Amino acid sequence: MADEMAAAVIGLGSMGLGAALSLVRAGIPTTGTDLRPEALAELRAAGGSTAATAAEAAVGADAVLVYVVNAQQTEAVLFGPGGAVAAAAPGTVFVLCATMPPADMVALCDRLVAAGMVAIDAPVSGGAVKAREGTISMMAAGPSEGFDRIAPALEAISATVFRLGEQPGAGSRMKLINQLLAGVHIAAAAEAMVLAASLGMDLAEVHRVIQSCAGTSWMFADRGDHIVRGDYTPRSAVDIFVKDLGIVTGTASGAGVPVPLSDTALKLFEQTAAAGWGRQDDAAVARLLAQRAGLRLPGDDE
Repeated sequence: MADEMAAAVIGLGSMGLGAALSLVRAGIPTTGTDLRPEALAELRAAGGSTAATAAEAAVGADAVLVYVVNAQQTEAVLFGPGGAVAAAAPGTVFVLCATMPPADMVALCDRLVAAGMVAIDAPVSGGAVKAREGTISMMAAGPSEGFDRIAPALEAISATVFRLGEQPGAGSRMKLINQLLAGVHIAAAAEAMVLAASLGMDLAEVHRVIQSCAGTSWMFADRGDHIVRGDYTPRSAVDIFVKDLGIVTGTASGAGVPVPLSDTALKLFEQTAAAGWGRQDDAAVARLLAQRAGLRLPGDDE
């Protein structure tokens, strides 16, 4: 079936590029587009094709996967100048993977349907490494017909597709809950590692031991490793969690639900970005806490 379909990926960031490479590896002809020449070059080197615009990428595609940052960018690449929708064939399946407020996702999916397309609300989770391996998790909602038609593409990019119903919005609601937990866990991991440093503990040993104890989390295991190595290369940047936890707290406020841990974590991410580390890996929250404590972490300048 892979030979019978073609895919386009709009947005070749850490997750989108991983998806595009996974599609190519599965034998699905894939065209990607991005503003960064280095991402386009990597996709071409792997056997994919590249396009200058979203419209050009969408021509002939059965599945168009959109991996831009937010609702505004998604709207622009779909419906703006050079947007994909005007160039896509009727019935093309659009898979919207950005984290955004559920109401925005529903509105965009409704516009796609009105334009004669099939829309799937499909935020993803797992990080850059899993994206490149084709083992992300996808929290998805949309018509069964859309899932069935692009099944080879979904299988190529993900280990698990959680099908959460026929109505768009359910995927984005689930992603909101995931991002609440992820953001709080990153902040907690940073706090724990900085406290350990203040006590003179070996951070590598702390990281190793806690992973076998009840206090661990996926984020502690993953981001704790970044802190131990002093490597803040952005797999997922601080700025992303400023956006995502802003969505969490805004949604919670609208629902009248208190989220004190999310509020605190959001402030830490905002303050880390304000300190000039917004484009660094989100584990850089530890750098902010260490700076306030007068401590040096691995990788800090002597």
